[in-house]
Amino acid sequence: MYIEEPAEKPSSHNAPHKVVIDSREKIIITAVEDVDSFNEVEVILLTNHGFITVTGEDLHISKLNLEEGQLVVAGKIQSIDYADHEEQRAKRGVFSKMFR
Repeated sequence: MYIEEPAEKPSSHNAPHKVVIDSREKIIITAVEDVDSFNEVEVILLTNHGFITVTGEDLHISKLNLEEGQLVVAGKIQSIDYADHEEQRAKRGVFSKMFR
């Protein structure tokens, strides 16, 4: 009896990464690997191209599908910032929280 092996999931490092901002009210991000933290003013996530921090007002995650690597955040988008290394994001996070 032959049992077929399940097809391997494509590597997230090869998944296309896109960021689409719709009228500063919604942001769609692909190639998302994990959400590090979120609240109504900041969403920090990991993509296959590093960490992204989305800041704004009244932010909420309206869709998160890690199998497809898609995240949709709604609210008033004010900025988006990339950090290539977790250390950079951690340093930024510590200082930004101190001076809020």
